[in-house]
Amino acid sequence: MSFDCSFKKENMRFRYRAAAIIVENGYALFAGNAMEDYYYSIGGGVYMGETAEDAVVREVFEETGVHYEIDRLAVVHENFFYGEGGTLDGLHCHEIEFYFLMKPRGTRELNSNSHVFGVKEEMHWLPVKDLHKYKAFPTFLQGYLSSPHEEIVHIVTKESCFGVD
Repeated sequence: MSFDCSFKKENMRFRYRAAAIIVENGYALFAGNAMEDYYYSIGGGVYMGETAEDAVVREVFEETGVHYEIDRLAVVHENFFYGEGGTLDGLHCHEIEFYFLMKPRGTRELNSNSHVFGVKEEMHWLPVKDLHKYKAFPTFLQGYLSSPHEEIVHIVTKESCFGVD
């Protein structure tokens, strides 16, 4: 049995997460499900004893049914937010996320059969130029994808309701 590197204490939750930035022909891949009213990045919790690289490759395959290769580490994201609805409702969340840019495959065809908490996850290719029109997280992706980056970028996102400024 594998365990995510995460813990919860009272109304606070911490999680170490690996996520993918997958772009094909001007479209970025996001997931969604019937429990949430937003789109979210492909990825998930890093297991105890697992590297972030292994975690992102595993998570991408679990969610898309496709083997993507890592291009490079792109973003380290410190994410502080307040969970509203779904499984994070009422929790003050703190995530450390490693975002890996995945190598394009030249096709948007997927073989997804992913479920989260018993609900089917749907994959969505959203146009990068129109990401601002969608409720899609992380919100930094539109700005990040609008210009080329060679270096690893460190991004901190703090929602004021978390109580840290």
